[in-house]
Amino acid sequence: MRRLIPVLALACIAGAAAAARADDLLQVWAQARAADPLLRQAAAYDGAQQAAARQARAALLPQWSLQSSEQRENGAGRARTTTSSLSQPLIDLGALREWDASRSQASAQSARLAAAEQAARARVAEAYFGLLSAQAQLATARANEEAFDRQVSEAETRFKAGLSAQVEADQSRAYRELARGNTLAAELNLADAREALAQLTGAEPAALRPLRRDLSAQPLPDDAEAWAQRALQANPELLALALDMQASEQRIAAARAGHLPTLSLGVDTIQRRGDGVSAFDAGRTPTTVGLRLTVPLFAGGAVAAAADRAGFQRDAAREQLEAGRRAVLREVRARHLAVGQGEVQLRSTQVAVAAAERALEATRTGLTLGTRSTTDLLLAIQTLAGAQNAQTQARHRHVLALLALHQAAGSLGDTELATVNALLEQD
Repeated sequence: MRRLIPVLALACIAGAAAAARADDLLQVWAQARAADPLLRQAAAYDGAQQAAARQARAALLPQWSLQSSEQRENGAGRARTTTSSLSQPLIDLGALREWDASRSQASAQSARLAAAEQAARARVAEAYFGLLSAQAQLATARANEEAFDRQVSEAETRFKAGLSAQVEADQSRAYRELARGNTLAAELNLADAREALAQLTGAEPAALRPLRRDLSAQPLPDDAEAWAQRALQANPELLALALDMQASEQRIAAARAGHLPTLSLGVDTIQRRGDGVSAFDAGRTPTTVGLRLTVPLFAGGAVAAAADRAGFQRDAAREQLEAGRRAVLREVRARHLAVGQGEVQLRSTQVAVAAAERALEATRTGLTLGTRSTTDLLLAIQTLAGAQNAQTQARHRHVLALLALHQAAGSLGDTELATVNALLEQD
């Protein structure tokens, strides 16, 4: 049992030695950035929306078509007609507003791509520290099980020597078997954590650099309301929702423009060839240049229905924006509180580990002197393991809460990842 603390200390020393050849957070992010399918999917959606904006713009650019036909008549020969039609819209407010809406949608999708990149950074950090947490949990569970196993051996030795009752050995064995179950659960959790990181990077995870042992709480420069106002201005999801509403407003204008006239410039050229064409027509290529004015009169109510539909879609987009704004404010305030509590949690778990170590040593001494029982010792071992695990989880939760706050505020970039990366064990 006296080896419990040395075993964990040796595990930490070995982990520090392996850090020299381990991947850090930025290296794992670089792998995920190139391989994460969700990030590539967001990039594809962005490309599709940019193409849609170019497609909407095409309605305002020159349109050129070429048509050829051939006719045959009995006794009259063949006549081949080639028609070239070139048109340029001059006034088409409906197409112009539709292009405006498509550009707004393209900007919204670009904002969603930025949000997807921030979400990918957060997922990488969660998977990274999730794997470190699972590794620490397994190391603690194994050390705990080994401590109980040694206690079983010592209790059986004392029983055979007539120094204790069988109940002490049975009780120690019960704690050991329960600890073995915890070890098996920790092994499963570690396997799942490794798969979670591999899901992002597309490769088997290498060794990871752990957080420094002397990690202290990271201060926040501003209060919760300052972070909330920053989020309202910079959160890419909110920006995308605002652009969605702007696009819906422009589509209302595009739908209403269905009642307005359009004006275009046309250049038409006709060429006729063949033995069925008169000599007069065969040598001519008439070209017609003109303005075409189109005035919509009645479309069966389609224009009004399209405007109504666009109006309802605008209303839905407005409510979605308001819901998103409230959700972001709630998220920012909750994350800010979590980061602020990190200092208290780090300090309290550090005190708990130190107190549990002293209590374990005192319980060992008391058991030797006969003032403490085997049950006291088993509980002290279990308490130390729980305190060590709580300290590890608190350290990881603190840095993850800091990154989550930046994500909610719309400022989770490579700089923020680099700041957390500097908190890891270095060469």
